[in-house]
Amino acid sequence: MDLKLDPSRDDLPLMANTSHILVKHYVLDLNVDFESQIIEGSIVLFFESGNRFEKQSGSTKETRQSESSEACRFRMPEPCHSPGTDTRTFSPKTGYNDFAICGKGEKDTSGKDGNHDNPEQACGISSSTYCCDTGNHRNEEFLLVLDCCDLSVLKVEEVDVAAVPGIEKFTKSPKLTVVSEELRNQIVHELVTLPADRWREQLDYYAGCSQAPGCGELLFDTDTWSLQIRKTGTQTATDFPHAIRIWYSTKPQGRSVTWTSDQSGRPCVYTIGSPINNRALFPCQEPPVAMSTWQATVRAAASFVVLMSGENSAKPTQLQEGCTSWHYYVTMPMPASTFTIAVGSWTEMKPEICSSKDLAAERSLSPSETDSRYVGICGHVEYPCRFQNLSATTQEIIPHRVFAPLCLQDACQETLLHLIPPCLSAAHSVLGTHPFSRLDILIVPANFPSLGMARPNKEKTGHVSDSGSSVIKHGLNPEKVFMQVHYLKGYFLLRFLAQRLGDETYFAFLRKFVHTFHGQLILSQDFLQLLLENIPEEKRLGLSVENIFRDWLESSGIPQPLQRERQAGAECGLARQVSAEVEKWIRVNRRPRKRKRREAEEVFEKLLPDQLVLLLEHLLEQKTLTARTLHSLEKMYHLPQQDAEVRHRWCELIVKHKYTKAYKDVERFLQEDQVGRWVHKQHGPRTCGHELSLPSSLRLCALQAMGVYLYGELMLGEDATQQQVARRCFELTKEQMDRSSAEVVAEMLL
Repeated sequence: MDLKLDPSRDDLPLMANTSHILVKHYVLDLNVDFESQIIEGSIVLFFESGNRFEKQSGSTKETRQSESSEACRFRMPEPCHSPGTDTRTFSPKTGYNDFAICGKGEKDTSGKDGNHDNPEQACGISSSTYCCDTGNHRNEEFLLVLDCCDLSVLKVEEVDVAAVPGIEKFTKSPKLTVVSEELRNQIVHELVTLPADRWREQLDYYAGCSQAPGCGELLFDTDTWSLQIRKTGTQTATDFPHAIRIWYSTKPQGRSVTWTSDQSGRPCVYTIGSPINNRALFPCQEPPVAMSTWQATVRAAASFVVLMSGENSAKPTQLQEGCTSWHYYVTMPMPASTFTIAVGSWTEMKPEICSSKDLAAERSLSPSETDSRYVGICGHVEYPCRFQNLSATTQEIIPHRVFAPLCLQDACQETLLHLIPPCLSAAHSVLGTHPFSRLDILIVPANFPSLGMARPNKEKTGHVSDSGSSVIKHGLNPEKVFMQVHYLKGYFLLRFLAQRLGDETYFAFLRKFVHTFHGQLILSQDFLQLLLENIPEEKRLGLSVENIFRDWLESSGIPQPLQRERQAGAECGLARQVSAEVEKWIRVNRRPRKRKRREAEEVFEKLLPDQLVLLLEHLLEQKTLTARTLHSLEKMYHLPQQDAEVRHRWCELIVKHKYTKAYKDVERFLQEDQVGRWVHKQHGPRTCGHELSLPSSLRLCALQAMGVYLYGELMLGEDATQQQVARRCFELTKEQMDRSSAEVVAEMLL
């Protein structure tokens, strides 16, 4: 099953056999060590078997073929002392057992490709290779396949959930005397199917089960993209253990997390999401259909703050001296890719003044507050849903925390804290109920990839096998992150629909859409179909799901409606003003160095930032611009002090015309804006009719793409001085760049 893919052109495999068995809940118990740059610990997975798996089917055709050729690769480590305690005395009401210490380790030196992890090297335990014969009976054994990459898996074991005190309430027996595989699986089934109003009890028992002792090690092996687990003699997903524990550690080079420094130079680590989501953070099921809940305990040195995408506002629990523990949980089933973590020396920023109105709006609501329900039926699987809580539906501003590096505290206090409440209120007014009860906001490090969780190449997964495995087209191509065509066209499509239908109709639909599909996986056609069904017939003329897909999503180039809008924008007053200014600059550029005495000086108008972008784009079309003209441009509009989009066009002019006096501006852009510097700066209103303004997330991604593009321009000109600028800037910033950017630029500089 070990697929050797070329990351420059091949697809990213999703190996998990989700059609056979689904993870319903994860329990993570992890330690973060900044010295070794490793996260280590255990994860317990609770399963439900799928309906499509039959006893005689074994696993998928693809899996069977790989099994026969790799029969002797599965191994079972000898019993070893794993980090843990005797959990038979554990009470589910006590929460997690914080057993591990914040020790200092050594960097993992195992193979970089993730193949054949060596347990002896990884954790100092002995192991023996388990060789099984290649008889036909092996083809009948069920094989659990999890998405996994860049992890050192140390041990896999079945969890004896029947050992948890009080667990007999999930069985038909008042006292557990004979414990079988079937009984343990029955317990897990009853646990994962508890009603939503028992969510707190469910989390407690998940925690208890996660600390229960093991009752038998399982055979496992890893290849580049998966962790494969089997139990001898188990033939179906129904019979496979429904609660397993995996002991593992990440690798410093793992592609799901980035070890870096924040803007204050302090160490931090965060999940980057792309290009392989979380499979290098924990073994999981990557396909979005594998919706699950999770809870996690993370330990780190006391100087660090641990933030996660949880529903609770976690506070640190002091363990031994110098070490704290943080616990988060999620009760809404979501894809594993939505799991996020950030650990660093963040400072929580608190508003200086909090009005009584804000306090009322931010009252923390528990998912268990279900006294007041409004009439309505949710279409998602059962969970403690805020849409069924009347108090939650009227909560405009949810509780939120803001964290930032030390050096950005003043900027946060001055600007960001005041913006969040009105933004939350505006989101509620447009979209309705906030899906979560709280929010954490973090000012991320400079090398955070701005669309890390939403790569455009993941809109299709190609052919899906019977097991549920598939591929993500071009998922391993680092250049794809800079080709945000689908997101750009998708944004402009939504903008087109809003203009076509009118804001009132469009926003009313968005609110209904969110209410109808919250908590569910939806496709683009679901969105468009519901939209067309909910607008007046006179506004549907020429609109259909098929036409929209054809014109906007499946065809190359700029869609016709967008071209017409651009043409209309070119005729607006602001755009005409820019055209007039362009003509003036062309005349200035054509004048000889020594002008006639009576020749009138050109009088230039002040321009908005979007107008400046348009002006510089037009001037880029000129074959030659003199150094005198470029100097006048710089002086007239104070170009080095403008926003990043204006300065990028200015840098393009500098590079194109080899304006050496301004190379410092190019270096500044590549060293500051390319790595996503967080800038506190006010700009004028963006009202130019020609410029189709982008949302902030796409603007951030555009900045990274601009930097990569600028490196390309510096290298393609084959000018030694410009190439030296590119190489010098890359050496200074490559450690702060996100990985995709660094890979693409490094290839350019070869």
